[in-house]
This record gives sequence, C-alpha cells and structure tokens, in this order.
Amino acid sequence: MSTLLSLAGVHISYGKVEAVRGVSLEVAKNEIVTIIGANGAGKTTLLNAIMGVLPLKGHVAFAGKELRRLEIEDRVALGLSLVPEHRELFWSMNVEDNLQLGAFRVTKAQAADAFERVFALFPRLKERRRQIAGTLSGGEQQMLAMGRALMGAPRLLMLDEPSLGLAPILVADIFRTIGELRSAGVSVLLVEQNARAALKAADRAYVMELGEFVLHGDAAELATNARVAASYLGFQREGESAV
Repeated sequence: MSTLLSLAGVHISYGKVEAVRGVSLEVAKNEIVTIIGANGAGKTTLLNAIMGVLPLKGHVAFAGKELRRLEIEDRVALGLSLVPEHRELFWSMNVEDNLQLGAFRVTKAQAADAFERVFALFPRLKERRRQIAGTLSGGEQQMLAMGRALMGAPRLLMLDEPSLGLAPILVADIFRTIGELRSAGVSVLLVEQNARAALKAADRAYVMELGEFVLHGDAAELATNARVAASYLGFQREGESAV
C-alpha cells in the first residue's frame, strides 16, 4: 500500500519541555492505525502538531507533500482532518448547520453528496438535523463531530479519543463506523485509551510512553503482547512476562 502520512524524527516541545521525542510513523491509504498509551504520553500533542495546531521539528508529509510550512486550512484542503478530544462543536447551532461548516472548502454539489454520505453513516444525525447541538447526547455529539470532519471529504481522518465518556453500546457504534470509513476510502489515525477496542479495529498500532514510541507493529499481534496486555488491556496471560 502507498503511504499517505509519513513522520520521521518528529520532536514537539512546550517551551523548554520536550513532549514528543524523535517519533516516526506511517499511515497508508485505506489503513487504520492507532496510537495507544496512558494520559500524558504525548498522543494528543502529536495529532495537534500533524494538524498544524502546534509547531514541530522533523519531517512530516501528507500525500508526498511536506506539511511543516502549511497552514491548517491548507492541510485541510489536502485532505487531512482532525476530530479533537473535546469535539469543539458550535453548541447553539443545529446539527445541519454544524455539518455545513465542515463543507466550507467544497462546492454546493459536493456538500449535498457529503450530507448524504454522513447521514448514511449516522442515521441518528439525519433524524436530529434540526436539533441544537448542545442538547444532543454525548454519543450523538461525537457522531456530529466526526460527521462535520467528513463533510470536507478527507483522505485521512484523525480521531482523538472518540470513545471518551460514552456508554459501551455507543462505543461499539463509533468503532463500527470507523471500520466503515476505511471501506469508504478514508484512512484513519486513531488515538484511543480504550486499547482493546482500538487494537481490534486497527491494522497497525503504536504504543506511546513518555513522548516516545516503545512498540509498534501489527495490531492483532500487539494485542497478544505481554507488555501491552499487562499495561493497557488490564490482564496478563499466565506464564508470560510483562517486560
């Protein structure tokens, strides 16, 4: 598969404090890649830097184009989109207007097609298209945040903790949709503390600790790794070492 997103030797700092140190990562077309790790590991920082919210040092390219000097709007135009952890919806606007804001770079005809695709993925949003965003449930708000990002027809969707605060049945819905995105030709870079669900959904995975990737590889294989199981899946298999 051809590479869509490529990072090499990336460093990110807050003033004199280095939050991410020398990480390298790749996401291919039609691939789901997850980054798992504890709070404070640097996962959200990395996504924000890829999107252009934070500066970074090192190499970051998308679809073969160097991103470091591009503004956020230009990265969106290339097909890169981020759904942040706190969703950042316009709470006093209705569902349809929130979605429309995600289509600011596409034509009216493309926006109309995007509405249909989003409503097909999230039928609940179609039912609530006139409802004020601030009155939606947590799961519906997450669907809306993802739907708004998809309105711009991204090639790579970055998701920051999409299951945070959701009931288990809604978590299952969100991860089902993530799988459907790949079928629709959208690659996904997923940051998620629900390591079990993330590893099940992903093709490949990176484990982040204290700003560095300490493990990476096939997601199914990492799900059986003793260190990952003990640290992130809540159990350790009999006779296996966590080291």
